[in-house]
Amino acid sequence: MATPKFDAVVATPRTGKFNKNHARRVRVAGKIPAVVYGAGQEAVAVTIDPKVVTRILHSESGHNTIFDLNVEGAALVKAMIVDWQHEPIKGRLLHIDFKRIAMDKAMRVSVPVQLTGSPVGVRVGGGVLDQIMREVEIECLPADIPDHLDVDVTDLELYGAIHISDLPHSGSVKYLGEDSALVAHVTLVKEEAVADAVAAPAAAEPEVAKKGKGDAPAADAAAAKPDAKKK
Repeated sequence: MATPKFDAVVATPRTGKFNKNHARRVRVAGKIPAVVYGAGQEAVAVTIDPKVVTRILHSESGHNTIFDLNVEGAALVKAMIVDWQHEPIKGRLLHIDFKRIAMDKAMRVSVPVQLTGSPVGVRVGGGVLDQIMREVEIECLPADIPDHLDVDVTDLELYGAIHISDLPHSGSVKYLGEDSALVAHVTLVKEEAVADAVAAPAAAEPEVAKKGKGDAPAADAAAAKPDAKKK
C-alpha cells in the first residue's frame, strides 16, 4: 500500500453538551465535530480542521488512508476515517468518525476496482463494457490495504466476464465476496435495451396499483359532491 505521507492529524477534545448549537459553534470557529473510537478504548469527542480531512479523502488511498492521530492530552495512535457527512447543497464537511487502528490485526475494508484497457469485445465485437462492482470488500492487515485493484480487460471478448475470482490475488488479501460474483462484463447494447424494456413494466406496476388505491377515496368524494348539491 503506497500510503501518502501526512503530518500527524491534530484533534482537540470537546467538552460540554454535544447538541446542534454546540456543533454550529464548532463550525463557525472553522472546525468540524468528530468522534474517535476503537481499539478497546473509550470514544472521545473532538474537533478537527476540515482541510486536513479533505486532503486525506482526496488522496489516492482516500478513506483507507492510515495516519497518525494526535488527540491533545493522549498518546499518538494510528487511525482511519470510517464515516463522514457532507452538507447536501454546498458539500461542506459536517462530521467525521475516526477509528483507532491496531496495525497487527486484520480488518475489513472496501477497495475500488479500476478497469484498464479497451476490451476486444468493444473494439471489434460492437459491445459495451459494463462494470457491475465499483468496489469489493477485502480483509487484510492495515499495512496491506491496496489503494485500488487494477484489472486489465484488454482481452475481454463479447460476452466475456470478470468475476471476483479473476481479481489480483495475493497471500496478504482475502476477498469476502463470492468467487463467482460478477465484477464486469462485455455485452451488447441491444440486449441491455431489451432487458430494460422487459423490466420496466414490472417495476412500474406496484406504483400504479398503489397510486390507484390512494386516489380512490378522492375520486369517490368528487363524484358525491354534485349529488349533494342536487338534493
